[in-house]
Amino acid sequence: MVAYFSCTGNTESVAGDIAAALGADTYEIVPEQPYTEADLNYSNSDCRANQEQNDESCRPAISGSVENMDDYDTVFIGYPIWWGQAPKIIYTFMESYDFSGKTIVPFCTSASSGVGSSATNLHGSASDTANWLDGTRLSPGDDMESWLSGLGLA
Repeated sequence: MVAYFSCTGNTESVAGDIAAALGADTYEIVPEQPYTEADLNYSNSDCRANQEQNDESCRPAISGSVENMDDYDTVFIGYPIWWGQAPKIIYTFMESYDFSGKTIVPFCTSASSGVGSSATNLHGSASDTANWLDGTRLSPGDDMESWLSGLGLA
């Protein structure tokens, strides 16, 4: 399964490319309270995105859920980079399911930042028995087939 959170469509596009290459299901992580343009005005320190990123305990509510998470052995987790990290809604998602024994493949999208520590910082949000593969930054149009084949997934 390819689970993703996207506000501008970039992460959604990459998630769709990954899902198409793998023949995988997708799940869009949708916030219960949608983000507005003002919420994403990163130059405003009081915007919602900045407030959430600065609050370690923030866990924005998600609308809906994955009904059959037990059916998936491998879960790709996609997100945009917000101030060098995954948005807090990704922590909400990770803390909502039991990832014991699953392989997790994080990927991010960003105009300028790499995956950095965003992927490893998510490790504490999942079971200790989850198998984490290295995270990577991807852009719409990247060669997904080469990247995916290099992961060594069955």
